[in-house]
Amino acid sequence: MTQHDVKQEIGRFYNEVGWQIEQDGNFQNAQYEDLRPVSAEYIARAHARVARHLPKSGRYLLDAGSGPVQYDAYLQYSKGFERRVCLDLSFVALKQARAKLGAHGWCVVADIAHLPFKPEAFDGIVSLHTIHHLPADEKPGCYLGLYERLIPGGSMVTVDGWSEHKLRKTWTLLIRLAERLRRDKKPGQAAGAQTAPGESKPAGTYVVKNSAAWFKAAVGSQLPAQILTWRSVSVHFLRTVIQPEWGGKFWLKVLYRLEECFPRYFGENGQYPLIVIRKPE
Repeated sequence: MTQHDVKQEIGRFYNEVGWQIEQDGNFQNAQYEDLRPVSAEYIARAHARVARHLPKSGRYLLDAGSGPVQYDAYLQYSKGFERRVCLDLSFVALKQARAKLGAHGWCVVADIAHLPFKPEAFDGIVSLHTIHHLPADEKPGCYLGLYERLIPGGSMVTVDGWSEHKLRKTWTLLIRLAERLRRDKKPGQAAGAQTAPGESKPAGTYVVKNSAAWFKAAVGSQLPAQILTWRSVSVHFLRTVIQPEWGGKFWLKVLYRLEECFPRYFGENGQYPLIVIRKPE
């Protein structure tokens, strides 16, 4: 599949599937998230981590791969900016983003790997779960292109996932244990431990994830990148292991506190890294 074919396939998927609203009022793409109340606080705190590393105010914030600005928590990232510039391959997503942002949002249909903006145009840049859609050989250039669009003193934050990480075996063991415990439950004994809606694998599109070692060699060697943690466990882990009757909220509070104490460790060795890149003044 050529790079052009990849981009066409991604745009088509999100126009026709990913950003379509389903009967429950959520986007189809919400199947990739755990929306249960037991995980809500942990997920909200993860969203809040992004804002810590963005400028508090400025003229323009670029949301690269914005989608429809899916969750209300995302609105906080541009709260102190004059304009939020949403860039995406999906015109369906951008129509939703424009409806949500109103005059605060400017929308551009474009490819994150080929930005149509002049250098030093943005005070801040955020890109959530987008760069993993690029072929591996395009990713370093994408990061360099985003960095070039930052003003001196600006910062950018990206969130994606690792393909391999040190905690994967530990998380997998806990998932298997939880699955076994759930199978052993008698029907109707614990309703909260039943399969969560959307737990079956949803339709997806082109994704290439890499490791922390790859990122350090390919990107970290060229840019002043810092790897922190966004969330250290996968959606599969949350839906399987974190159950209300098993003290799920408590264990997520413990996990969050550990992530806060050791953000670099969990960033490099957990599931979802938060990459922070600051441009010197």
